[in-house]
Amino acid sequence: MLNMAKKLNKTAINFWLDAFLLCIFLALCWSSVVVRYVFPPAANSEGWTLWGGDYLAWTDIQFVTLCLMVAAVLLHIMLHWTWVCGVIASWNRKRLGSTEKPQADTGSRTLWGVGLLILIVNVLGVAIAAAVLTIQGPI
Repeated sequence: MLNMAKKLNKTAINFWLDAFLLCIFLALCWSSVVVRYVFPPAANSEGWTLWGGDYLAWTDIQFVTLCLMVAAVLLHIMLHWTWVCGVIASWNRKRLGSTEKPQADTGSRTLWGVGLLILIVNVLGVAIAAAVLTIQGPI
């Protein structure tokens, strides 16, 4: 058990997370093609099945795969947050003409990350709310 913990360093974690992201991305692409091009359009898909799953089951597979990918991407960004902040700080130093390297402030980096995540979730929420409020049923 201790030997396994030694082998699972930051590089190994990043490698396996990236491999998982690649697999999830390919699964999302594949399930999207199945839903879009293998099945007939949703209105005509009643009675059609693929490997025991109907159209709605396959759209559920597509959505669950998307949710897994979003969670893995968020984890990926969290693991690389120091690097992201360093790149942005470097760009700002170049823009301002400064040559001194700022000290790492993990507290403010965390606050910026949480603030950005809150902003993204709110923008998505507003977009979903707009769709819910403006959808029109059949006439």
